Amino acid sequence: MDLEKTVNQIIESVPKIGSDEKTYVGEDGLLRCANCGGLRETIFGFGGREVKVRCLCKCLKAALDAEEERLEKEAKMRRIDQMRRTGFPDSELRKWTFENDKGSQPKVMKAAKNYVENFSEFKKDGKGLLFYGDVGTGKTYIAACIANALVDKGIPAMVTNFARIANKLQESFDGRQAYLDSLNQFDLLVIDDLAAERKTEYMQEIIFNVIDSRYRSGKPMIITTNLSLEAIKNPTETSDMRVFDRILERCFPIEVKGDSYRKKNVIDQYEDMKGKLGLN
Repeated sequence: MDLEKTVNQIIESVPKIGSDEKTYVGEDGLLRCANCGGLRETIFGFGGREVKVRCLCKCLKAALDAEEERLEKEAKMRRIDQMRRTGFPDSELRKWTFENDKGSQPKVMKAAKNYVENFSEFKKDGKGLLFYGDVGTGKTYIAACIANALVDKGIPAMVTNFARIANKLQESFDGRQAYLDSLNQFDLLVIDDLAAERKTEYMQEIIFNVIDSRYRSGKPMIITTNLSLEAIKNPTETSDMRVFDRILERCFPIEVKGDSYRKKNVIDQYEDMKGKLGLN
């Protein structure tokens, strides 16, 4: 509707008869653009009569195309913004992008970028990633970078965790299945911090239902966890076996090593505060 209004505004801005500083009347008696020389009006036969009707010259056509492109970009940005708000309940994660990476995990980041570049192929095969390693090594950040990059391409992605999913399910018993089904509407589902949630029978049921539903949907997922690969490959409980077996079949394991960036941030913030307080 905005584009249609713009077209009408452009057309209405063209003088019907006579000339001004932007137009002139050519030898054929038709109004022309003073800039490009193109026709601003033409002859149209209707009901046995010939009437002059306005038309777009190259200048106005270029202006129309530019406006159409601007409106398309604005619409795309609105869609992406809405997509990001829906898929990233934690607003802080929306800032975690490849562009903001500080280069602490170059090898893993390269693999993450390759996953984004080849996502259409991975999606077709339902293949995801499993980021495992110690606390604070950047697993969540890397997964969020992938999700943000896909959203920038207009591909729906969600980053969540089982604690948040459990809270959503408790809000409405009748809407439980609808919410679980909604998770599969995203082309990529990122489950952060697997095994950090409370280990109850109820939570184990939720974990299995989400992973199994995603598995059967054939869509990729990315899992982050502090568990070792050994613990994932050799679980001791049946409930874990059912979950981890599905994850390992669909998610390629990548170890994220290094010092805790959270500890480093705490130290940096401490030194900064110490200096501001004059305690150096």
